[in-house]
Amino acid sequence: MTTLDQPQQMQHPAMAAVQEKRAADAQLRVADAITAFAGSMMFVYIHAAIFAVWCGTGLFGADKFPFNFLTMSVSLEAIFLATFVMIGQNRQADFAQKKADHDFLEQETELKVNTELTRAIHELATDIHAKIAAQITAETQAILDKAKESGTTAT
Repeated sequence: MTTLDQPQQMQHPAMAAVQEKRAADAQLRVADAITAFAGSMMFVYIHAAIFAVWCGTGLFGADKFPFNFLTMSVSLEAIFLATFVMIGQNRQADFAQKKADHDFLEQETELKVNTELTRAIHELATDIHAKIAAQITAETQAILDKAKESGTTAT
């Protein structure tokens, strides 16, 4: 199967706009990469190994129990990771707002089109009804006229 044969994946316009914006900004790409890594199991494994070595050796004697330097390092890392989490939440909120705005506009447009179509269908149905009623009335009148003629000529 060539790339031409593969169906293109549809993407919400709001999502496409957010991805374009993030791809264009180097800081946002770095934040995305850090957030993606910090949310992975590899991040957990690396930290588990570092903490095991640190606690087991006291950073080779440089940071003895109660590991003040380790505590400070982990606190600083937590501050930065929390910032990246908030950046991710802001990104999600921005996307959700853009999607909601886009969806609202699409629904309003669709509602207007449907209302216009309903009015047009109503007008057509009214016209058809009027034409059929006129035709039935004319045919009924013709039958009555024939009956009247045949009734008057028969007497």
